[in-house]
Amino acid sequence: MSGHSKWSNIKRKKEKTDSQRAKIFTKIGREIAVAVKEGGGGDPASNSKLKDCIAKAKANNVPNENIERIIKKAVGDSSTDNYEAIQYEGYGPGGIAVIVETLTDNRNRTAGDLRHYFDKCGGNLGTTGCVGYLFKKKGVLVIENQGLEEDKVIEDALEAGASDFSADGEAFEIQTEPEDFAAVRDALEAKGYSFASAEVEQLPDVYNTIDDPELVVKMEKLLDMLEDNDDVQNVWHNWDQPL
Repeated sequence: MSGHSKWSNIKRKKEKTDSQRAKIFTKIGREIAVAVKEGGGGDPASNSKLKDCIAKAKANNVPNENIERIIKKAVGDSSTDNYEAIQYEGYGPGGIAVIVETLTDNRNRTAGDLRHYFDKCGGNLGTTGCVGYLFKKKGVLVIENQGLEEDKVIEDALEAGASDFSADGEAFEIQTEPEDFAAVRDALEAKGYSFASAEVEQLPDVYNTIDDPELVVKMEKLLDMLEDNDDVQNVWHNWDQPL
């Protein structure tokens, strides 16, 4: 796994401040609430979308009592009905392809904010589909290597139905087809594994580098601005980000 490995991104997030972590908790809470409404209730056994959100929450260290409180509130709350999932696409500095997944109750506000961020950092917000073809959806499970035997993890992952596996000494990254993600995750959980990250992601076919130091700063600023926006749930890009 190189500079674009999932584990390197997780380590960056772990270093974020308490206020940034609180923002991540809030965003995942919104995903859980919407999943309760759209997926058919507050029981993860019968709501696969909610089950996936709970797994993501746990991987991000959201306390169980927080998860339970969000679900309980969402069951009797109609306010999340106003949220819609909208995907935006564009190019960052240096021609880096960027996909932004949002949950918003005001698409005009969100689109305006995102356009401002791209413009300010020397990129441009494009039309739907302008970069989406460069990415493929994959389930990604990351297991921190804490004395685990690589051969055993590979065997368990493949037995569970994983499609790809890589390791860098610090972590194991397991990929699945999107439709197999939940089953692979559940099978590995049943074997006692816990995850540093567990979600369906949009992975680029090819990664690009940025050689100009000024453009590197602008790209980092764009990612920070996007991730700091309350409406933004996920940001995917094809920048081979330096460690």
